Amino acid sequence: MELILDILKESWHLLEEASVYMLFGLLVGGLLKVFLSPTYVARHLGHGRFLPVFKAALFGIPLPLCSCGVLPAAAALKRQGANNGAITAFLISTPESGVDSMAITYALLDPIMTMARPVAAFCTAVAAGIAENLCHPSMEGNWLRVVDNTCQVDGCCDGLGCPPEEHARHHSFAAKLMIGTRYAFTELWGELAGWFIIGLLLAGIIAALVPTAFLARHLGGGLTAMLAMLALGIPMYICATASTPIAAALILKGVSPGAALVFLLAGPATNVTSLAVLFRILGRRATLLYLFNLSIFAVAAGLFIDRIYQWLGITPAAVIGQAAEVMPVGIKRAAALLLVLLSIRPIFLLLARLRGPKDDHGHHHATPDNTGCGCTTESAAAKVAPPPDKIKTCDRF
Repeated sequence: MELILDILKESWHLLEEASVYMLFGLLVGGLLKVFLSPTYVARHLGHGRFLPVFKAALFGIPLPLCSCGVLPAAAALKRQGANNGAITAFLISTPESGVDSMAITYALLDPIMTMARPVAAFCTAVAAGIAENLCHPSMEGNWLRVVDNTCQVDGCCDGLGCPPEEHARHHSFAAKLMIGTRYAFTELWGELAGWFIIGLLLAGIIAALVPTAFLARHLGGGLTAMLAMLALGIPMYICATASTPIAAALILKGVSPGAALVFLLAGPATNVTSLAVLFRILGRRATLLYLFNLSIFAVAAGLFIDRIYQWLGITPAAVIGQAAEVMPVGIKRAAALLLVLLSIRPIFLLLARLRGPKDDHGHHHATPDNTGCGCTTESAAAKVAPPPDKIKTCDRF
């Protein structure tokens, strides 16, 4: 019982430190949903080998999508004419970063890691996208063949018979603000909550159980530690937000910031289930190139960030979480309680999905091929090439 209390205590401490920044990140993510149109994004990703890659990597940085949730969004962009290089860049930069994960990185880690995360994601995405376009150039000229003009606020119209200037009058700024806020704390947090809590509990277990000397000795830094984190991160499902408290716990136990960064980059960008869908979106060669570039740049970023800490003479464990210390304790606790209340329904829904539907005898059966964000492999694959009138992004886009 004492061990369980220690784990819960460590997890609660991390939740308090992250809560205010998490709420801010969610709010920004919700506003992006209503103010940033996927149609606008898709119009810039089809023509040219280089510029669409830079744009796709840049567009993907702030979007709060996980490695599963980004797949239908990428499939829709491909259907709208984006080339493979742009799709590859989007698939890497989007799940590796996001306004929510950057906010919580600032709270639980430090400013260096907060900057390193999106910069590494952007560089990796650009390199992989350009490599894909140079090695396997795609046909151009049809990049505007299908454009989804459906209203991103509430789906009030399909945009086909509604000019942009007319549609602009459908929703006021205040209405968009209200809808974006509601989306942030219901649908968006609903997709993140269960896995964020799991991440907090895993971080609590690491903090309470794993001896500092063990991780410092075996994963203290260097190429071996980077490769170990790469092998751990690629096959598992974990979103960028949920991976952050785990990385913070690992650093406090002696893991180098570079090794933790490899985990933060590789874990959210891939998982075994989503790779199967990537084969259908990009093809086998492009998917292998995707994994190769992701691995190389993640390890390179990890080695580089360790050099930065050594050059600056910073002890990582001493600066972790300092940004959150400026926030008053009362505000942090209130924000943590608010997150817990907002998490009750999503966690129950997640448990229900994991238990699966009841059979005729009243027994639960787990839903097969669950990817972790509520989408099954089959349903995600089905969204790869939807009919033109049914193009839509994932639940969290």
